[in-house]
Amino acid sequence: MFVRSKSGIDTSMTMAECDVEGNSAGIDLSTKKKKKREGSVTCKGFITTYHEYCENTSIHGVQYLGERERPLRERIFWLFVFLISIYGCSTLILSAYTKWTETPVIVSFAEKSTPVWSIPFPAVTVCSETKRVLKQKGKETTYADLYSQFSEEMRASRLFKPQNVSALEMEEFRTLLHVCNTQIIEEDMPLIAGDDLDYFDVLERMLPQFERYFFYCRWLSRFGECEKFFRKTLTEEGICYTFNGLRATEIYREDTYQYRHSGEPLEMENISSRHPPWTLESGYAHGSEVETFPARVLSAGARSGIFLALQSFKQEVDYACRGPVQGFKVLLHAPDDVPQVSKQFVRIPMGKEVLIAVKPSMITMSSGIAEYHPIRRQCFLSHERSLRFFKIYTESNCQLECLANFTLTKCGCVKFSMPRNMDMPVCGEDKIHCYDRAERQLLVREFKRVRALNAGRGDSRGVESACNCMPACTSLVYNTEISQANFDLEEMLLAEGDTDFLQEYPGSQMSRLSIYFKQSQFITSKRSELYGMTEFLANCGGIFGLFMGFSILSMVEMIYHFTLRLFTNLKRLVKVQQK
Repeated sequence: MFVRSKSGIDTSMTMAECDVEGNSAGIDLSTKKKKKREGSVTCKGFITTYHEYCENTSIHGVQYLGERERPLRERIFWLFVFLISIYGCSTLILSAYTKWTETPVIVSFAEKSTPVWSIPFPAVTVCSETKRVLKQKGKETTYADLYSQFSEEMRASRLFKPQNVSALEMEEFRTLLHVCNTQIIEEDMPLIAGDDLDYFDVLERMLPQFERYFFYCRWLSRFGECEKFFRKTLTEEGICYTFNGLRATEIYREDTYQYRHSGEPLEMENISSRHPPWTLESGYAHGSEVETFPARVLSAGARSGIFLALQSFKQEVDYACRGPVQGFKVLLHAPDDVPQVSKQFVRIPMGKEVLIAVKPSMITMSSGIAEYHPIRRQCFLSHERSLRFFKIYTESNCQLECLANFTLTKCGCVKFSMPRNMDMPVCGEDKIHCYDRAERQLLVREFKRVRALNAGRGDSRGVESACNCMPACTSLVYNTEISQANFDLEEMLLAEGDTDFLQEYPGSQMSRLSIYFKQSQFITSKRSELYGMTEFLANCGGIFGLFMGFSILSMVEMIYHFTLRLFTNLKRLVKVQQK
């Protein structure tokens, strides 16, 4: 059959092709009807499953939404109540989640007390206020004379060339400028001409004789020479003496100045070589002997502590250097901490007997919080924070390293006592004012940075400072209770008829110091999970149960109805329709 199109172009089409086209139209119509029936079956199956779910679910209020006989306004009312319940659940669960993420750790008291023999006796650092002893009284220039002359010549000509002063005396004067009252040093102080100094060597040369100032010691009811218990320690106050502190080789890294000036080990330090080393996180090794290092005691009281007789001499006191208060400074610290005497100390005046009763304050951690990020738990484990100069991480060591780095950036050098490697420059006299003010500037910088990060947050948790010196997760601090009484040496010697002592030690001023634990047991604090995963799920389950009666089985029930049950209903409806 030939058909002419309206456009005049002949188009040939066979009858068979028309028949095929007609059959195709019939098939399309049949397919549409089939799809419509399938859609109707699916809709009916879903509605049937929905009503079955509403009738059988354990979730409160849902059964009223599926009742066909009830008026529409009642179902709208229950829908409104159901939505309010969901909103209440969501709000409370969000609050619980925020608490779980931001404050997962709580510090609380441990379940039982801790005996004092499980922790080390505190490290004791003693610093004499006498920094320089004149070898020949009246023949050497004092610090007061040199500083007075220095101040006058600086104001006049900005050039310091003292007369009749030896090179050794100038080295000692330049060194004393760093350890005496640095607050009086002016900002524009020039560098005094001379070679670079090793301040440790000069300080060591000026030191008073150890045996004269540390008259005698008693440790654990055993009298002995103090040099068996104390080692030299370089601090910001000069060279001091430390008892029961770890050696510099165990605290500092190998490339540091302090590591290379650690000195020989003491007799009591050699004990530790026979046992695994003590660490603050793991404590003493299981099976350790009573005598170990760091040393520990078995009970409280003065008999289980250290006793010192400290002595100074009136003719050797230099008030121009250290001011009107003389005697000794004592710092108690953990054995793995570097002593910073100028921050916290106990003053031991002359002619006094001072008793220091120690109360340990220790914070441990539960194993469950180790998996948290340090920012969330607000503390570092020993392996999580590596320091440049120190092998052992403590908050105090970290802050000291941060100060050294900041001082290097600010002044181009570091103070002689700061941790440093062999290549870092040491500040001269012209930088005393700079490094003395650097600590204050660092604190202000940290304060402003944290305040800026917390603007609008109202919470400093989770904010990481530039120093990044959060506390160690296990820490140990020694709090003190101090009492003192007069110690009149001259009256005691007069009563005993001893006239030789003051002839051998003219001008002697003596003090006695006793340090011991106040109690044999103490209560530790413990970092533990405030909200672990178990507590969070239990909290969510309680909220769901309170508002909706929802549980894990309710979720299984919902999945069952709209998967397996829905498929079964659809299959049954298809069979009914086919019949």
